[in-house]
Amino acid sequence: MLNVVVIGYVWPEPNSSAAGQNMLSIIKRCLAANFNVTFLTAATDSEHKADLEAIGVSVAPVALNCSSFNTLIAQLSPDIVVFDRYMTEEQFSWRVKEVCPDALRILNTEDLHSLRQARHEALKQHGDARLAHLNSELAQREVAAIIRSDLTLVISKHEMALLTEHYGVPASQLQYHPLAVGKSITPAPSFEERSHFVHIGNFRHAPNWDAVLQLKQHLWPSIKKALPHAELHIYGAYPPKKATQLHNEKQGFLVKGWAKDVETVMANAKVLIAPLRFGAGIKGKLLDAMRCATPSITTWIGAEGIALSANSITSDENTDDGQWPGALCSTDTCDAEVVQAYVDNAVALYNDENTWNSASKMSVRVLNSFENLQPDIPFIERIQDVQQTLDSHRSRLFMQSLLWHQTLAASKYMSQWIEAKNK
Repeated sequence: MLNVVVIGYVWPEPNSSAAGQNMLSIIKRCLAANFNVTFLTAATDSEHKADLEAIGVSVAPVALNCSSFNTLIAQLSPDIVVFDRYMTEEQFSWRVKEVCPDALRILNTEDLHSLRQARHEALKQHGDARLAHLNSELAQREVAAIIRSDLTLVISKHEMALLTEHYGVPASQLQYHPLAVGKSITPAPSFEERSHFVHIGNFRHAPNWDAVLQLKQHLWPSIKKALPHAELHIYGAYPPKKATQLHNEKQGFLVKGWAKDVETVMANAKVLIAPLRFGAGIKGKLLDAMRCATPSITTWIGAEGIALSANSITSDENTDDGQWPGALCSTDTCDAEVVQAYVDNAVALYNDENTWNSASKMSVRVLNSFENLQPDIPFIERIQDVQQTLDSHRSRLFMQSLLWHQTLAASKYMSQWIEAKNK
C-alpha cells in the first residue's frame, strides 16, 4: 500500500467548480488503487467542501512558512506527494524534497494559471485573448514548478501541446489527465419539458464573473427582447454583493447563487449560455451540459480541450462550429454582429424543436469523443511506474536538477525568513 499525501491549495468542492471535481477524482482514483491517502491544506474551512474523511481520507491542517510541516511530512513518510497548483509546489516542495527525497512529487495544474492570466491581460489591453503574451513572469514560475516536479498532470490536450511545443517541457514529465466525466442523464428531459437559459460558474473564478457581466451588459437584453418570456438563471458558488445586485426579475435576469444539484439545474434548462472571453483548462459546465443533453452557446475558449483540435496552440484556428452541440460565437461581445449571432442562435435553440433536438443529440457524440481522448497510460499505472523507477526517471531530467540547484533558493529562504520573523 503506497502512502499518498495531497497538499491542497483549497478544500475540494466538487459542487462548486471543475477544479473541485478534478481533485476529488484524483483522490478517489488513489483510494480505488488501495493507496493510503492523507489530505493536507493551509486553507480555511469551507462550507461546500467534500467530506473526505467519510470516504476514508485522513485530513490535517498545515501552516504556511512553518517547519512544523517538516515534522508532519516526516511522520507521514509518503511515497507520493501531490501538490495542488503551482503555488502549493512553490510553498512546500522544497520541504518535501529535504525531508522525503525519495517521494515522487506530482504537480496537479488544474489549468495553466499563466495562460489564463495572459489571456485576461490580452483581453484588457487589446480586446482579444488570442493576443496573449505567453512568456510572462507567471509562466516562468509555473513552468519552473512543472519542471521541478517529477510528473505533472495536465487537463487538456491544448495545454499539453503548449507545454511541449512552446515551453519545451519534456513529454516524460507530463501526464494527460482529462477532467472526469460523470454518467449521462438517461432519459434526459425533452424539449417540451425544459424552460429558460442557464449560466453556472464559481463567482471567485474571474472568467465566470466576466461572462456574467457580458450577459448582463451586452447579450441578455437583446436575447430577452427576442424571447420576452424567457429567463436567464445565474448559478454559482460564493456570489458577492456586486453579483446579487444584478438580480432583476423584470429583466428575467435571476441570480440564484450556489446550485446544490448541478445536474438537476442543467437538465431542466433549455440552453446553457457561457460567453467566456478568457480562461484555460477544461470547462466543467460544458461537459455537465452535454451529460444532460443540454445545448450550449459558448466561445472557442469554452470549447477548447473538449471539441477543438489540439494540433495547434492557437485554438481559434481550429474552431469547427458544425461540431459543437449548440453554437460557438465570437468573444467580442461589444460588436453588434456578434451580439446578433448570440441572439439568432439563442432564438433558434430556444424556439425550434428540430434545431434543439439536433444539438441535444450531438451532445452525446461530442461527449463520447471527449471520453475517448484518454491518456496512453492510465493515471494510476503511470504514477506507479514512475514511482518504481524514480532514480532512473530523474537521471534523465537535467533541467529539473538545474532548477533545483538554482531557482528555488529564493522561495526557500524567503519562507525561512518569514518563519523566523513570525517567531
